[in-house]
Amino acid sequence: MPNHKYYESIKQKQKDFGGLLSFEVEGGREAVWLVNNGTKLMSITCGLGDTKTLVTHPVTTTHGRLTNEEKAKAGITEGLIRVSVGLEDIDDIIADVDFALAQLS
Repeated sequence: MPNHKYYESIKQKQKDFGGLLSFEVEGGREAVWLVNNGTKLMSITCGLGDTKTLVTHPVTTTHGRLTNEEKAKAGITEGLIRVSVGLEDIDDIIADVDFALAQLS
């Protein structure tokens, strides 16, 4: 965002900005597995940062070593899903997320 304190610094160092988003699903870890396994385009991974769109479950991957208290303080919940948006067509990414979320129904 242009009003972020590091916007100008990042703009000088990078050609373009990346997209990282997080959202929570009801149902905890089991619901996350349904969504993540329901993706067809996105790759399930434990890390982030690639040219392809990646999906991960922070509780069991990137933040797995934190205590429950540290996770709670950071807002890392059992139902949290993190997506690192890659270079695929945005309509394909949205369709993949829609299909994956439909697995919860």
